Parts: sequence; C-alpha cells; structure tokens
Amino acid sequence: MSLNADTLIDRSYLKGQIAKWRAVAILVVVLTAILLTSNFASLTPTGNHIARVTVNGIIMDDVKRDELFKTLEEDKAVKAVILRIDSPGGTVVGGEELYLNVKRLREKKPVVVTMRSTATSAGYMAVLGADRVFAREGTLTGSIGVIMQTADVTGLAEKMGVEPITIKSGPNKATPNPFEKATPENLAVMREVVDDFYGTFVDMVAEGRNLPRERVLELADGRVYTGSQALELKLIDALGGEAEAVAWLETEKKIPANLDVTDREPEKEKQTLLENFVGKAMGSLNIFPEMRLDGLTSIWQPKSM
Repeated sequence: MSLNADTLIDRSYLKGQIAKWRAVAILVVVLTAILLTSNFASLTPTGNHIARVTVNGIIMDDVKRDELFKTLEEDKAVKAVILRIDSPGGTVVGGEELYLNVKRLREKKPVVVTMRSTATSAGYMAVLGADRVFAREGTLTGSIGVIMQTADVTGLAEKMGVEPITIKSGPNKATPNPFEKATPENLAVMREVVDDFYGTFVDMVAEGRNLPRERVLELADGRVYTGSQALELKLIDALGGEAEAVAWLETEKKIPANLDVTDREPEKEKQTLLENFVGKAMGSLNIFPEMRLDGLTSIWQPKSM
C-alpha cells in the first residue's frame, strides 16, 4: 500500500515524539534511582550497632564532625564507637577539638581507636581520649610536638629590587613575617607560643596514657614511632585492627556480640535537587576515576598501572 506525503510526514513526526518521550521517561527513571540511592545511603541506622567514624587526611576544625559526635552521644542505638584514623596531623584547634569530642563521647559509651597507616601529631592527639588504642605494627604514630614555620625572603627581595614596607603597632605584630628579619625578641615570642601548647600536648599524653609527665617529655621530641615501638613505650594499648577492637568491646565492655559495624559520617551540606542530580551525573561520567586531587596536599595521585 502506497503512502502519500502527508502520511509519511505524520508518521515521522509521531516517531520523533515517541523517541522524545522515551528519552524523558528514561531520564526520570535514572533521576529517581539516583535520588533513592542517595536518600537510602544517608539514612541513619535505627537498630543497635557499633558506629565507625573515619578521620582521614589533615585534621582541621570541623563543625559538622563536632555535630556528628554529639549525635553519637545521644543516639541510644549506638552501643560503642570505633574511631578509624589515618592522619599525619593538622591544626592545633582541629586536633584539640577532636580530642575533646572523643573524650566527651567516652563518658557516654566505649570508644576504641584503630590506627591505620599514620596517626601522628594532631592525629595522635585525637586518640588520647579513647578507652583503648590499636595500631598495626607498621603504623607510624607519635610525633608529639608543635611546629611553627616561616621563611626569610628579605635577601631575595633585595636582589629583586623589592623593599618591603611594614607599618605595625608593635614590634611583635604579624610575627613571623617572611618580609622581615626576625629579631631575638620575635623568636622568643614565637618560642613561647610553641612551648605553651607543647606543654598542653604533653599533659594530654600523660593523662591519656597514664604516664609520668617526665617520661612523656623523654618521648615527646617530635620523632615518630612504629606501632610496635609505640606499644613497647605504652603510647598505644595493643596491636590489631577492627576485628581486635570489636572483640575487645565484646569482652571488656560487654557489648553484645555480632552487632553490625556501621559507618557514620558528618551530615553533608544540603543540595538542591538539580545540584544533587548534576553532581551524581558528572561523577558517573568521570573519565579519570582513579585520579584525584587532595585539596590540602595538592598532590595528583593517579592509580599505578
């Protein structure tokens, strides 16, 4: 049967409309699946469980993390907490705040730490409030100390014909300043700041590890220790990982056996529907999924072939 031109045009139009609505339907299904997956993933567990909190990378002041610890304190379904830490350190306030959060949480329920590759400086400070600390033999920990760094670029500036001009209210304002040579007074002021918090750090270790302060001062020269060395020096309690931590909780803290260990994360900033969809879609289209940029360390880490 032959078809006239009008019929062919109508059929072509209908096919186009069907293809368009089929694409819309597929998009709706994909969007719904993404949103459901996101929502279910963010649901807070309701049954009794052991919460796992992971702290990776540079430790900074983090309001959302503080809120998470408060939530864990009040959540009756959380019977214990495992703090999984892998950090080379961070800011003074970041480490101090995390330490205080762990210490407060410990007053409500058992808290156990499992150190991974690194738990040094502020990363070690944070574990001092826990009930028990586990590490692997190859874990690097310790580095008990405080550091303040600067540079003197006055010689370079002079060679480049640059003469920095600084107007300040006192000789120790904005110290250290790379564009000014540090005076003995400046250095003494900076030393006082470093020594002040160093003393606080030493006191934290002495209290948290139940060691004489004089002994801690011998250990706190800034060096790192392996997990095996830290155990011998009583800077940690035992060698092991999460399995050993759970076994200890069941034996020593009478936590019911076979409870699920569930990841609990700080609440993320709320996104609009469009932001959520675009973010998920772009993530799924990443053509270099193994390459990432760590914001604070700014080091590309492509996966080795």
